[in-house]
Amino acid sequence: MNDGFKIVTVEDLSKAIRNSIDKKGLTEEETTKMARHILNFFGFSDRIIDNVLEPEDRDAFYTLEEYGLLLTEREEVTLHDGREWRVHYWRIRKDGILNAATRSKKSSKDEDMDYAVYAEVPEDVWKRE
Repeated sequence: MNDGFKIVTVEDLSKAIRNSIDKKGLTEEETTKMARHILNFFGFSDRIIDNVLEPEDRDAFYTLEEYGLLLTEREEVTLHDGREWRVHYWRIRKDGILNAATRSKKSSKDEDMDYAVYAEVPEDVWKRE
């Protein structure tokens, strides 16, 4: 399927945020608000220029990039006086968002099970002499 035909909805990005970066137990309402804010930058495009972002928004974009939901690109443009100018862009990673939206988030019970093996280790193993 061509990536250009996939549509990322606010709901998709909200789920992707919850499944990827939500360590604080954000509510669905909070992640939906965040997703709406992020997608409003893009409008009908899948790429925006970095200059439109405020520092707080840029920080959020870098976090989303870290989890594979956005990516950065740059382009070098020659100005009419011959100088090179770098233009930085952000692109929506539709595949990353849609994959993260459909993957299930590990519950805290599942995370507790990851460490359950330590409950079986006798206390004296942890003591140093």
